Amino acid sequence: MKAIRFHEFGGHEVLRYEDVERPTPGPGQVLVKVAATSFNPVDDHIRAGVLAQMIPIALPYVPGIDLAGTVAELGADVRDLEVGDRVVAMLPLDSAGGAAEYVLVSAESLAPAPKTTDLADAAALPLTGLAAWQAVFELAELKPGQTVLVNGAGGAVGSLVVQLAVDTGAHVTAVDVPQHAERLRGYGAKKVVGPLALAEGPAAVNGPFQVVVNHVRVSPEELAQLTDYVADGGVAASTAGPIPEDDARGVRSASLWVRSDGAQLAELVAKLDAGKLQLHVAERRPVTDMAAVHEDAAAGRLQGKTVIVAP
Repeated sequence: MKAIRFHEFGGHEVLRYEDVERPTPGPGQVLVKVAATSFNPVDDHIRAGVLAQMIPIALPYVPGIDLAGTVAELGADVRDLEVGDRVVAMLPLDSAGGAAEYVLVSAESLAPAPKTTDLADAAALPLTGLAAWQAVFELAELKPGQTVLVNGAGGAVGSLVVQLAVDTGAHVTAVDVPQHAERLRGYGAKKVVGPLALAEGPAAVNGPFQVVVNHVRVSPEELAQLTDYVADGGVAASTAGPIPEDDARGVRSASLWVRSDGAQLAELVAKLDAGKLQLHVAERRPVTDMAAVHEDAAAGRLQGKTVIVAP
């Protein structure tokens, strides 16, 4: 079979499209024929080697953490799945493998693919959806009626955070560049504002807020300013660096390291099929374009969530 691999860390040019051996599922594993994966910023960091200490990987490495595809073969002891089932999964960061014709997946990581979305586009859901779910429900412990500020709301994770918070019954203020404003209002955000002028303070955006969710990479000094946007007794959850706590005001903070979870992914799929979530796919590219996608990402040319389609 064919796969994209890199044999050494480096720039986008280390990615090669080459022949590899088709894997065989062992106990508890499923072989999935890949319909698509997607690009996530962490893919770039893994390829460049900047996360080598945090995420030790074996080389050569097949990128592609997101997976949408069809069950091709079942290993021993796999229950509740059949050959031909459409599935989605977040693959392990240290082994990934979605940029290939076939990939082995632990059965517990799989969830049924959404029925209302093209299978390839469903590859936009797993990592970003799980990051949003875990930020909203595990870190922030969001409750109905709470006020929420989502900084970086127009991105792949932020868009899903907005929708999950609205579906929970929260009052959401979404922050991003103006080009995302109409879409964010369509998701149900009560207020949509441009990039935060942190020096103006929370009152400028009708804050402070019981929950702040941050997806924007800023300096440590700017992260510290975000603490002021959290109301007394509130919480800050971040996927882009730690926001300092304020013990005197009872403000707690939590940073996200997303993990695979088949049960949570199934909940996300159910919300998608029920019309409570929408995926925003900006572009589809063929897997043979993977190096160019990494190059475009590094140059800031990607317009949004990019799905990488198998041959």
